[in-house]
Amino acid sequence: MSGALTLSNNTAVSNWSSMSMVPSLGNIDAYISAANRMPLLTLEEEQRFARQWKEEQNMEAAGRLVLSHLRLVISTARQYLGYGLPHADLIQEGNVGLMKAVKRFDPDQGVRLVSYALHWIKAEIHEYILKNFRMIKVATTKAQRKLFFNLRSMKQGFKHDAAEEADGLTHRDSLNAKEIDTVARTLNVKREEVIEMEARFAGGDVLLDPTPSDDGEEAFGPIAYLSDSSMEPTAQLEARERDHLAGDGVMAAMEQLDPRSRRIIEERWLKVNDNGSGGLTLHDLAAEYGVSAERIRQIEVAAMKKMKKALETA
Repeated sequence: MSGALTLSNNTAVSNWSSMSMVPSLGNIDAYISAANRMPLLTLEEEQRFARQWKEEQNMEAAGRLVLSHLRLVISTARQYLGYGLPHADLIQEGNVGLMKAVKRFDPDQGVRLVSYALHWIKAEIHEYILKNFRMIKVATTKAQRKLFFNLRSMKQGFKHDAAEEADGLTHRDSLNAKEIDTVARTLNVKREEVIEMEARFAGGDVLLDPTPSDDGEEAFGPIAYLSDSSMEPTAQLEARERDHLAGDGVMAAMEQLDPRSRRIIEERWLKVNDNGSGGLTLHDLAAEYGVSAERIRQIEVAAMKKMKKALETA
């Protein structure tokens, strides 16, 4: 999602009669303002709407539960802006988590929806970040995911402590050995994983296929030298055909020549001596067959034409 922000998904809450949805708004600030104006529910209202949804599948009741917690999604999504993803997209994913929470919420568990929904909201946002962040494939285990989402805040804590000790002096950006050990021990990951994750956080994004500049000139990016044209289907077919013609195709074409023409082609084009040179010269072959060198050349040209024709029809 990159434009207007909506609340629709497979469990879309729609057709609510007594309270309209927050409309699709192209301006994220307008959406946030509208969402924050939605009234909060009292405990009694929340319990009543939750039971109406659980027992009767009342969509209007589910809508009321969702709308009253939109501000929770907005405030939660704001905590993840440091990953470089659009705020609107983070809110959208959080809204999906909120709807999942409402769908599963049990009012008889003795917990408010705000506490129950927070887990689902964060889970959807985490999943979205892990799918879209530039170094996602590192965070595969539960411990690594915990490292991914806690390394930034822990680094900020180290910087704050160091600044106080140094009486306000600016602290370096990278972690020292002691801090790396602290992070690894606290989050139960390997020391090497902390170092690798920090390095990836520090790395900048590089566009594989940059857009052209304003003056119309083509921008150069890694896609220019990372692409492998040899793996394209047409290139593979051409290579396969080329290999066939160079092997079986040439041998089949040679079979159509008379013995003298075949020997001339073999000596002139197919033989390679130990010193890297070819076979017999025109004059050598002329002396062998008792004709002029020009005649050998004519026979060679005719034989090559015949072979080319055979290869074209192969």
